[in-house]
Formats: sequence, C-alpha cells, structure tokens
Amino acid sequence: MPSDHLYVMSDAVRMAYRAGEEDETLKPRVLFGGNGPVGRIKKGDSVIFYNIRGEREIELTRSLVEEGFHEFVADRGMGLHFTTMIEYQKGLPVEVAFQPEGVIRETLGEVLSSHGLRQVKITEAEKAVHVLYFLNGKNEDPVPGEDRIIVPTRKDVALFDEAPEMSILAITESVIGKIRDPACDAVFVNFPNVDVVGHIENEDAVIAAVEAVDFHAGRIIEEAERAGLDIVVTADHGTVEKWLYPDGAVDTGHTDSPVPFILISTDSGISLREEGELADVAPTILDLLDIPQPAVMTGRSLIEKKGARSRTRPRLLFIILDGWGLSDKSAGNLISRAKTPVMDHLWNGCAHASLKASGEAVGLPEGTVGNSEVGHLHIGAGRRVYSDRARIDRAIAEGSFFTNAAFLKAMRAARDKGRALHLMGIVSFFSSHGSVNHLFALMDLALREGLKEVYVHAMLGRRGEQPESGANYIEMIEKKSRESSLGQVVSVIGRYWSMDREENWDRIEKTYRMLVYGEGDPVKERRA
Repeated sequence: MPSDHLYVMSDAVRMAYRAGEEDETLKPRVLFGGNGPVGRIKKGDSVIFYNIRGEREIELTRSLVEEGFHEFVADRGMGLHFTTMIEYQKGLPVEVAFQPEGVIRETLGEVLSSHGLRQVKITEAEKAVHVLYFLNGKNEDPVPGEDRIIVPTRKDVALFDEAPEMSILAITESVIGKIRDPACDAVFVNFPNVDVVGHIENEDAVIAAVEAVDFHAGRIIEEAERAGLDIVVTADHGTVEKWLYPDGAVDTGHTDSPVPFILISTDSGISLREEGELADVAPTILDLLDIPQPAVMTGRSLIEKKGARSRTRPRLLFIILDGWGLSDKSAGNLISRAKTPVMDHLWNGCAHASLKASGEAVGLPEGTVGNSEVGHLHIGAGRRVYSDRARIDRAIAEGSFFTNAAFLKAMRAARDKGRALHLMGIVSFFSSHGSVNHLFALMDLALREGLKEVYVHAMLGRRGEQPESGANYIEMIEKKSRESSLGQVVSVIGRYWSMDREENWDRIEKTYRMLVYGEGDPVKERRA
C-alpha cells in the first residue's frame, strides 16, 4: 500500500461542512484512485468492526455476514473473516474479541419477580434495548411476571427535531392503563425525548422535548398518586443541561452531570440522604418495598428514615427521564430554560437526592460522560459493573489487547492469504460506541503482524464533540497512517446511515453499498 497519501479524506469532510453537511448525517465519501474506488470490502477479506455497545451495530453486521440476509440485495458468499470488538448479538456468524462477561443476575427486575410482583416495562422502540436488555442486566428474556410494551418509533420524520414529542402520548396512555390495572405491581417507563432530541442541534426542539417530558410525567404521576402508588423519578445520564462548551459552541453529547432522584411515597415520614449514584437506585426501591437486598447488590439504599405506612407493600411507578441531568448553572442549561412546572414542584416539595451517573460510578474510566447503556445497566443491577470500554482500555494498557486471539486470527488470515484488512467503526474519543484509541491500537497490531493492505472505514457522529470534529479525527488517522506507512482512510459516512437500530434498511443499504461497491461522492486520491 502506498505510504505517501495526503490528507484527502479529512479535506473532503471539511468541504462537506462548507456545503452545509454535518457529521451525523454526512453522506458517504469514497476514495477513488486511477482504477476506481479504493479499498472496497471483497470476498475473503478480513473485517474488524471495532465499535462497542452493540445495539446500533447489529444491522450493518448482519448485512455483511448473513448468508440468508434479505432486507435488501446483498452479495452472497462473501466469505469474510469478520470480527467484532464485543458481542453485538447472539448467533451472529462472527468472531468476538471481548466475549461478554455474562448476564448479571439478581437485578431489580429479577428480585421483584422472585417475590411474586408483576411488572411492566414501557418505552418506545428507540429505547427498547436499554429498558428491556440493559435494565435487566443484559438479559434479553423477560423475567417471570414481566410484561413489555414497546410503542413504535415514528417513521414519518428524518430527525426528531421535526417531532420532539416523538411517541410520548402513546407511552403515557400505555402507562396510565397499567396504573389502573391493580394486577400490575410495578410500572417502569422510559421517556426518551430529552436524550434523543438533545443529540440534534436545534435548541427550540430540545426545549419542546423537555417540556413534553415534564408535562407527560405530570400526567402519569397524578394518575399514580390517585391510585396510591409510590413513585420514583430519576434519569440515566445528563444531556442538555450542559448545551454549550465554554467557547459557546453547541455540545450535543452526553454529560458528566449528576441526575435527579425523586421519591413520592405513601410513607409521609420518609427521608433520603442527599447524594448517591445510579447503583443505589435498585437497593432504594427494594428498601422502599421492604424486600431484602441481595448480597451481590453493593449499592446502598438512599433511604435514611422511614415512617408509618397505611399498607404493607405499595405498588410502584418508576420513571426514567432519559438524558435529564442536574446543573445549577443557567448558562447553556436548556432544562432550566424550558418550562418544567412538574419537575420544579417535585424537586422543591418531595424527598430527593443527586446521583452520580458518569465515570467510575457507572463502570467507566474516570472523567467519562455517562450514557444510556451503563445508566440503565446500573439502575437495574444495583452494583458497579465495569464497562466494555474500561475492559478494552485496560487490555491495551496491560498489553493483552495485542495478543487477543480473535484479532490475531483475523489479521493473520488476511496476511497469509494476501487479502485486505478492513477496520470499521466510529471515530471519536467521547462516543459511547467506541474510541479512536481502539482503532489506533488495531493499526499498531496490524503493523506488528506485517500486514500490507489496511483500510479504514470511518463513521462520524458529533455527539459530545466540538463542531467539525469529524474532520479532525480523520486527519489524525491519516497522520498516523502516514507516519507508520500503513493504513488508509478510504470511506467516511455519518452514523445516521451506518448505525441504525430501527430497521431503517435504506440507511444500512447506503452504507453497505459504500463499503462493498464504492458508491458515494468520489474523493480523488492524491500523492505527495
């Protein structure tokens, strides 16, 4: 592979910015040489999809590896040696570099089930994986006595700033129906609007999303109070309470802010300690319901004192306001700018606490912002759980990353058969879906293993990033490639097209055709 290529792809992304495009929805750019597109995925090649989390990676992976794939026309018999950083889904015909550490047992849902409580989990499809999988300790199957209501995510809008209310009305109606059902002991609901809309640079839409969540939370709380339920309100991480960077640029990513915990109890004498972390939520709920806390739950109940109850065990409404962080600063705080009479009343008039929802408190490296995956996982698990990111970072630091059997198998298959190695994934330091440091470690390993053809297929998404950060990341990769005389960025696309989880197969097909056929805006290869 020539080692004298210039920074052509980063230049192309900057030109796209000038034309009005942005990272998240960037249309595919493909490197072209004298013989057409460079670095296409071909039969027999090795591919490493280095993203983590996994729920947004399943669809693209399926299109490249499943022989019976039928969602759109895809090549059969590619025979790719395909490796994923973590397990995206059981049964995918891929090698997995970092195997799952197993389902987390004795979660909040399991403990409630073991004590005979019937529960329901309600959200819309956009957040289904978090409420059904991560909240249940990475267990895909419902526990005994668990019902699930997933409201369809709207397909009539391209981005949710066009409809910041999303499907919140249908969620609310489903919740009210379950509150009125005396056979349902615990109702779990996730309102996704603040997180989902908060990732879009549209201030008015974000404020509308915050206000919609506040209003609909008020509706279901009123219904629950009439029915005599205890009510817990919390969040999984922060987002729009820190809408601006210090220089005034918009920050559409997650934050390191704490989140609220509010308790409305039929026990009028109850009180809470002021601070905790997400792992304390499950122990608190069990304490509230007078259910013993399992020994594996190392979180601590927030309840400091109880009073007298009118009945032995209340029913429960548990509300997760996805992305609703706490900040005492008004500058750049879109939650404080929105009209939130319900949350204002609850915070000022009910027992409440502030919970850590980022960094080590949720199993992430210190200083790392929170995300929906680890947020829901820790809420349900009631203990700290080390994230895949922390495991991988530790493996790089300790050196075991470079002896990982799955990576070595993929790279040696490419080297020994004279095939190309493709490294595919998000390019970011801050994304919960992966780190450019993981890509760099793979490039270092490929150099050690003596590979000749290494192609990088980059996905961009400005969540928690400075404006035009995508081009800067691409330039960093191009610089590293040039310095090591190995690797070349051959395609770039926005994560909107490549990291879908709602079966928007037209988006995945666009990415597939970029990777395999070289379809996209051509970027002419240049030499020094």
